[in-house]
Formats: sequence, structure tokens, C-alpha cells
Amino acid sequence: MGRAVSWRERVLRERYSIDNYVHIVYLGEKQHDDPELVTKSHHRMLWSLLGSKEDAHNSMVHNFRHGFSGFAAKLTESQAKKIADLPEVVHVIPDKFYKPATTRTWDYLGLSATNPKNLLSETIMGEQMIIGIIDTGVWPESEVFNDNGIGPVPSHWKGGCESGEDFNSSHCNKKLIGAKYFINGFLAENESFNFTESLDFISPRGYNGHGTHVATIAGGSYVPNISYKGLAGGTVRGGAPRARIAVYKTCLYLDDLDITSCSSADILKAMDEAIHDGVDVLSLSLGFEPLYPETDVRDGIATGAFHAVLKGITVVCAAGNAGPAAQTVTNLAPWIITVAATTLDRSFVTPMTLGNNKVILGQAIYTGPEVAFTSLVYPENPGNSNESFSGTCERLLINSNRTMAGKVVLCFTESPYSISVSRAARYVKRAGGLGVIIAGQPGNVLRPCLDDFPCVSVDYELGTYILFYIRSNGSPVVKIQPSRTLIGQPVGTKVASFSSRGPNPISAAILKPDIAAPGVSILAATTTNTTFNDRGFIFLSGTSMATPTISGVVALLKALHPDWSPAAIRSAIVTTAWRTDPFGEQIFAEGSPRKPADPFDYGGGLVNPEKATKPGLVYDLGLEDYVLYMCSIGYNESSISQLVGKGTVCSNPKPSVLDFNLPSITIPNLKEEVTLTRTLTNVGPLDSVYRVAVELPLGIQVTVTPETLVFNSTTKGVSFKVRVSTTHKINTGYYFGSLTWSDSLHNVTIPLSVRTQLLPYYYDEN
Repeated sequence: MGRAVSWRERVLRERYSIDNYVHIVYLGEKQHDDPELVTKSHHRMLWSLLGSKEDAHNSMVHNFRHGFSGFAAKLTESQAKKIADLPEVVHVIPDKFYKPATTRTWDYLGLSATNPKNLLSETIMGEQMIIGIIDTGVWPESEVFNDNGIGPVPSHWKGGCESGEDFNSSHCNKKLIGAKYFINGFLAENESFNFTESLDFISPRGYNGHGTHVATIAGGSYVPNISYKGLAGGTVRGGAPRARIAVYKTCLYLDDLDITSCSSADILKAMDEAIHDGVDVLSLSLGFEPLYPETDVRDGIATGAFHAVLKGITVVCAAGNAGPAAQTVTNLAPWIITVAATTLDRSFVTPMTLGNNKVILGQAIYTGPEVAFTSLVYPENPGNSNESFSGTCERLLINSNRTMAGKVVLCFTESPYSISVSRAARYVKRAGGLGVIIAGQPGNVLRPCLDDFPCVSVDYELGTYILFYIRSNGSPVVKIQPSRTLIGQPVGTKVASFSSRGPNPISAAILKPDIAAPGVSILAATTTNTTFNDRGFIFLSGTSMATPTISGVVALLKALHPDWSPAAIRSAIVTTAWRTDPFGEQIFAEGSPRKPADPFDYGGGLVNPEKATKPGLVYDLGLEDYVLYMCSIGYNESSISQLVGKGTVCSNPKPSVLDFNLPSITIPNLKEEVTLTRTLTNVGPLDSVYRVAVELPLGIQVTVTPETLVFNSTTKGVSFKVRVSTTHKINTGYYFGSLTWSDSLHNVTIPLSVRTQLLPYYYDEN
């Protein structure tokens, strides 16, 4: 029962004096179709453990009774161990806490509303699709939830809108058709939490605008003439602008800690309800450290997603914001679409003119007045002073006020995070300074500084040039102009520095992330509590923002192809993705150093919505494939049987995980040679012939059999074998290539990632 406890959980438990943990008791596939019978069986189980109906009632937090069977309850460690020993119980695990992982996007991706014959027009902009958003709640007054011109609510919708603090059913309409909140898991863990002093709401209304922001990106209605003080102006809309939105609030803003916390018990309950309500897509911009195998219910999102996918609901999740380090990607289950974040072809250039007439182009979201030529300083000891000086952004506070007052300050930082920028701006402003230039690693996260204080980012090279100018000039000065929006070439697309990277730290043969989408400086709706714009719109960055981009695309694809499985939709997105930017230029991955992007940065590449509508062939998956996968990674037969709701016997020898029919091939431990199998299903023209082409990873040999695939009216699916061998004589890192099947119309491409391991990193002496 032991597990690592995160900093977030430790603080919450200490702050709110937690005694009994909430535990999730997972029972697998439900044994009854009647939700009331499922609920009664849960109460009987808890009653037999605790000894009385009253104790069972007081202990119960949530019943999971629609998509799967289980419950969340307050239990001691010993009680949890006893119930875990019951034969009908798959797993019992402690609750854990997740966190949220934010105009130009759709034109950039080729999904413009001005094109009369594209995916938007063919699907009536997704009008019959329902996108479920599991996040921080919703600000229903936002203009993005207007239902102008939208038809009746889809007939398959079974959900509704719950009333609560400052929220009732009148806040819903034909656009925002569902709004529920789930906070019992959080409250059971934090019994002393005082809602009367909290800024958040006991209702679907969210104080934190994160949920409203991601809902906008996925399916927000058209809102014209939106900008941030003149920057990035235009019409804001979601990917499926006529799709319906159903919001499930599972995250609470804790203002005393300035964090947003999401209980896994509440998330699992929300997913169970969403399955029942009839959503077509589930979008979760949430994540946590991947401590458990992807098929383990201790990963609550993976468990709920498994049951959702089996019922035809595509689940889209954020890769996480812990990049650019390797093996930081989260949401690893192979039935989830995991999304990385890229930049757009947009830049907010901020010209700075030095006293030598050299113009430096920095990056900022600064819309204030021009800062006329002003003294420029880098705080350092001139050699004859006893004062303390520091030119490090995080230590500007130690400088005297007179060092920075009335000046623009240059500082350097090693941190890739935007907090360094805001902190430096705060220190300089407090000292009476007029602006700050922050030199650091190339990064992507731009935010306006408080009160629109001039804070401009440059890389080390430009920062060093400015420093040398200061040191070589007796009276250095600088002029800072307001930021300008630059769109299109020469601005290149990059995988964002914060975007979490592969390889998969749990199951290395499963490529994660799957796909990338824009997630940097995305303008979308928020609450009026947190906006710099009186209409309620703000820039946010994160894989949280890339995730609903894919959710919007998924909604449109499902509207166009209602018979496609979640795996087929994922395959269509991955195999048609851009591996360059939309203009044919190479995509780089931000980091130290910057490098060409590879599958561990962006999966199959950058999503190409129009191409995904006609992929030609798909790598499909169904229940039997998932069972074979679980057998291949050693999941026990009893647990698999309960998970899927029927008896399961794994073959002996067990199947190879390399044969799992993903739209990717990842071989983490190639010793000499290995042969694997993939199966393609034709979703294009009935009579089609495809031929293979392989882009070889360095030092790797690949043979595909057969080299030609023939499809017709009787042959819809064809398997092929891939033999992979290495010429390397040493252990290597990963090398990358691709495998493409082509006819005259389609190129079905999957990434190929291979690592030679002649001597394993670990072995069993037995």
C-alpha cells in the first residue's frame, strides 16, 4: 500500500490535518446494468467492512457505477488492506492530487472558417458532438458560450446542469449543455477546508479560469474582435465551434497556497458521469508524475479512460509541462491520445534600441507606452564599493534601490520558467526602475508583467551583446517600444521548452507523446477575476492548451466518421501529421541546446486536421488488442478479467509488446534482430494498392514483408511484418526514422525509434 507522496499532497495533508486517507476501491467492469444495484453492492461491501450502515454511509465519498464499478471511501490503512484482499476487488489505492498541465491556431493548422469546403463545413462545425472538459470549472457568462444559431441539444445527451454557489441551470444553454462539480474527494481529504474564506465556488463555476480557457480552445463559439490590448487581434473560436460543451469541475483553487488541486477520486467520478452523460470526446488538461504502470488503477485517469475508450469515447490528455528533460511525459496509457505543445508561427517582437543605434528584437507581451531613451544598467560591483550587487534575475532584490531606480535593468537567469521574469520585474519596479531585460535560455512562455511593466526576454547571445555594450559605454541607454505581432515566415515552429518529453518512462515500447499541437501564448476566454482584458480573454501557455486543440480536431473527425474507433481516430491524426511546419520548414525542439524535433518531442508530428480526414489506412485497436497488450506487460489474468468484465487467459509464451498495433514502432532494447507485426485497415478507396518506403534510423536495417499491400471489397485489413536489425557494436541512444505506406493519394507514415542495447542496463541473476 506504500507509495511516494508528492510535495503537493504533503502540504495539503499538513495544512488540513488529514487522518483517514480517501481510497479508491476499483472493481473493474460493472456486473449490473442498473446503477442502483451497483451502488447497493458497494454499500454492502463497505458495511461488511466497517460494521454498520451509518459508518458505511459516512465513509462513502463517491460511487462509480456507469462506465465501471468501484467507489471512493475514507479508510484507514488497515481497512484498505482488508478490503483489498477481497476476491472481487482489483485494486485499492490512496487518492492522489493532480494539477492543471493555454486566434491564430486554426488558420495556422489550415482549418480556416473562410474555406467553404473543409472539415469545418463538412461537419457543420461539429454541431452534433459533445466535448467533455474535466478541469477547474467554467465561467458561464463568457462570450465563448453563446449559442447563437446552434440547433437543439443532441439526442444522445443524458446529462444536465447542477445548481450550486452562484450557478444554476439558467447558466446553461444549447452551447454549454452540461455543468457538474465533484469535490467530495478533496473535501474528505481536507475536512478543515473553509469554503467561506475561499475564492472558489461550491458549484460548477470556477474561480480559476483554466477550465474556461481550455473549453474555449476545444469548442468555443465565434467571438469577433478579440485581442490583448491590440496584440494578436481577431476572432476567437474553438476547433469545433458548434460542438456542445459539458464541464466537469474536479479542481479547486486554494488561494492560501496559490495552487490548484484535483483529487483523483473526483476525476474518476467525473469520468464515470461523463461516460453516462453521453460525451463523444473527453479532454483532460491534467497530469501527475508517472509513478505507476499505465494499466494500474493508481493512475485514475488511465483507468477511467480505458472504460471510456471501450465505449467509443476518445480521451485526450496533456503530456505535461516538465520539459525539456527526457522521460518527463505523463498520461502514458496506450488508449489515451497524449499531446505535446508547439509554438505558432507568431511572435511578439519588442524592439529595443541601444545608444549605439543597434536594434535588439526581444520577446514580450508589452502594450504600454514607449520607454524613451533611458539609462541602462547591469548591477555589478565597479570594484570600489562595499555595497552588494547582483545581475542574477532571482537576486536583484539585494541591489540597492539607487542602483536600479529610474533605469532599465539587464539581468541573467538560468531558469527556463516564466516566474523568473515576473520576479525580476517585481524587484525592479519596487526599486523604482523603468523596465527589465531578462537574458536566459531560449524559451516560449510569455506573460504580461504586472501593471504592464516593461519586461523583455532575450537569449544569452543577445543578453551578452547588451552587457558588452553597457561595459564599453560610459552612459549606456536603451529605448523600449511596445510589442508587435509578427505572423508567418520567418517565425519558425518549435516544440515548446516546457513540453514534457519521451521516451515513455514506464513502458518504453509505447511511444509518448502521440502528437503535438499549438500550446504557446494561446488567446482564449478566462474568468473576469483573472483577466487583463475587460471582455475576459487572456494568453496562457502549456500542454493544457495543446490538449483541447486536439480534442476539437477529434470532435470534427468523429462527426465526419462516426464509425471510427478512438484508436482509428488517433491513427488518422498521427499518420497524417506534419513532420515539418505547415510551410515545409524543419521543426526544432527548444531546450539546451535547441535541436531538430524527434518523436520523443512531438510523437507523429504536428497535427494536420484536413489530412486526418482521409488517412487512407488506419492502425486500429479493439478490446482483444488491449487484452493482449496487458498480457504482454505481465498484468495478471485475474485483474485483466475484472477490468474487461470477462474471463481472460494469457497465452504462453506471452505476446510481445512490440506487436501492439500502435501507429508507431519503438524498440528500446534491440540486441541483434527482432520481427514485429502490424495490421492496417482500409478506410479509403475500396480498391487500393500501397507500397512501402522506409527512412532508416542510423545503423539500423529494416525489412518489411510484404512490400505491397492490396485492398479490395473482400480484403479490408492486411498484416505485415517488420524485421529490424542493428549494425551497431555498442550500446547506443535512440535513432529515428519512419515507415510509410503510399498509394497515389495517401502517405500513411509512422515514426520508427530504435535503441541498440547489446548489454542490458539490468538483469536477473536468477
